[in-house]
Amino acid sequence: MKQDVRILLLGEPKVGKTSLIMSLVGEEFPDEVPLRAEEITIPADVTPEKVPTHIVDYSETEQSDAILRKEITKANVVCVVYDVTNEDTIEKIKTKWIPMVNGDAEKGKKIPIILVGNKSDLRCGSSMETILPIMNQFSEIETCVECSAKNLKNISELFYYAQKAVLHPTAPLYDPEDKQLKPLCVRALSRVFYISDQDNDRILSDTELNRFQKSCFGNPLAPQALEDVKTVVWKNTSDGVQDNGLTLNGFLFLNTLFIQRGRHETTWTILRKFGYDDSLELTDDHLHPEINIPVGCTTELSIAGLQFLQQLFAKYDEDKDSALSPAELKNLFCVCPSTPWGPEVYVTVPTTDQGYISRHGYLCQWMLTAYVNIHRCLELLGYLGYTILTEEESQTSAVTVTRSKQVDLEKCQTHRSVFLCKVIGPKGTGKSSFLQSFLAHNSADSEKETSSSAFSPYAINTVQVNNQEKFLILSEVDVEAEFLKASDASCDVACLMYDHNDPHSFDYCASIYKQHYMESKIPCVVVASKADLAEVKQFHGTTPAEFCYKHRLPPPLPFSTILPNSTSKNIYTRLAKAAVYPHLNGSEMSSTSFWLRVALGSAVVAVLGFTVYRAVRPKPQETRSRTTAARFIFLFFIKTSRTLLYSLCSSFPVTLLPPAWVRINSSYLEASVKVYVVCLMV
Repeated sequence: MKQDVRILLLGEPKVGKTSLIMSLVGEEFPDEVPLRAEEITIPADVTPEKVPTHIVDYSETEQSDAILRKEITKANVVCVVYDVTNEDTIEKIKTKWIPMVNGDAEKGKKIPIILVGNKSDLRCGSSMETILPIMNQFSEIETCVECSAKNLKNISELFYYAQKAVLHPTAPLYDPEDKQLKPLCVRALSRVFYISDQDNDRILSDTELNRFQKSCFGNPLAPQALEDVKTVVWKNTSDGVQDNGLTLNGFLFLNTLFIQRGRHETTWTILRKFGYDDSLELTDDHLHPEINIPVGCTTELSIAGLQFLQQLFAKYDEDKDSALSPAELKNLFCVCPSTPWGPEVYVTVPTTDQGYISRHGYLCQWMLTAYVNIHRCLELLGYLGYTILTEEESQTSAVTVTRSKQVDLEKCQTHRSVFLCKVIGPKGTGKSSFLQSFLAHNSADSEKETSSSAFSPYAINTVQVNNQEKFLILSEVDVEAEFLKASDASCDVACLMYDHNDPHSFDYCASIYKQHYMESKIPCVVVASKADLAEVKQFHGTTPAEFCYKHRLPPPLPFSTILPNSTSKNIYTRLAKAAVYPHLNGSEMSSTSFWLRVALGSAVVAVLGFTVYRAVRPKPQETRSRTTAARFIFLFFIKTSRTLLYSLCSSFPVTLLPPAWVRINSSYLEASVKVYVVCLMV
């Protein structure tokens, strides 16, 4: 809506233009009327529409045609004043003033005009019979007001209608020649209807109508008023009312009636509540609210956002099979300019056996959008009516901005739910198959096979990490050269994939690791693809296993599409754990085998101490000093092994150590303490 209104008064000399302005400002008819009134600004707080209003007078004797054309260009609305007692001034409306204002303007871009019949106190009857043909001839004429500057009749109403013509223009909504709503208006009101139809039965029930009325105008309709509205629609349309509710056609008819009766501000109130500007496009503020995302932080859906999207899914899942068919998905996005999810969505998220998007896959796709393109996510939520249905100020309440990854590293914990894994490897390694295996897609269905022809660089699913559900995004990076941009390498965990049947494959992964990950805090997991084929020697200087051992990485994990699903599932779990616990930096500290070796070594130290103790243990008849020496030797070995264990444990929080390691060392420490106590009693 415009921030201010500029009104220009035109007309023949002596019709009372200046008198009208001075009567409005002074609230009385002036004794002396100048040739032209200076520009007047009325403050917002004293205008009906609460916007500043500038009133500009024009005088042929004082101003040139060039000044006139300039003023017409700046005006938001033009009031053409005529004398109701002078037929010549009425004739000049159509022959001079309207052509001067809009003669060269295109249809739909004409300046709105208010006809003002002044000096009504000097005429008994009305001039409307003469004016109506002119109004029918020129569609830009909003209305006609008969008034009197002398007795202040309809002066305030005149400027109110002028304001309304600017703030609530008829031109974008209604075509007076065809006597119907314009296509853009129909599109906008249809979106309003579909958002307000919360049970998706294509009918606005009394409950839905009252909620709509309260949302737009602050108060629900009284029961009798509600019935009166439906009665008017029922009498004038054949399909406007159905099952005692308002259909889309009935809703459109009702707004057409408002406009035809001069109440287009009612329709504009509705449209602006739902985010539309004067050109019937959704405003940038509505679609793209400001959101601050500090460096190192990520975005994901909040609980409020997830609840809204789940309600939306339930609304459009018409057959209640917990999946969205293509038709149901199209209906869900009918309030958007186009369906934002193309065929690629079916190879990005988990789907049903029929190839439909499941509830789980639907939420996965939204989580992906919120993570990789938060502005697009907010835009779609705006189209879907998030702020209307949740009564929130903006879509930002549907999103959570996580804390910095650096803070997560420092605190050795994270509250994030979504993590990004870059799958990097030479072309032909099998990265796409790796992504599709993550989704556990079944390609048997023919419709699914058709959709699988689409490509997506992403795959998203959930993984259980320590009994918590986390969203893991796999992003395929396919680069033939050995150089990889830093932006392509940035992620929560890197999956370096090589073909163990191709001797040149691992060399690429080693190069990428040294370029981007060796000195970073991003954990890495190496995967050997096509594990069902024979392994060949890699041309790299060291074997993949030796390379991983040297750089403190877990040994390469085998992957193949024909291996048992449990094998692949273990890889995705390992990736998710590495992303959730980046402070472990992908080293084998997350591997039980490494700690098992440490624990066994400690146990060997203890056993060796006990053996020495048995060897030097004195006979009963031997001296007490030898007994003390033997006890001292054994306690030395026990303390040494126990100190080693305590120092290792103190380096990492116990909650971050593998369960097997905690069990092994807890048992060993308990046994050590028992032996220590026994030795003290000997």
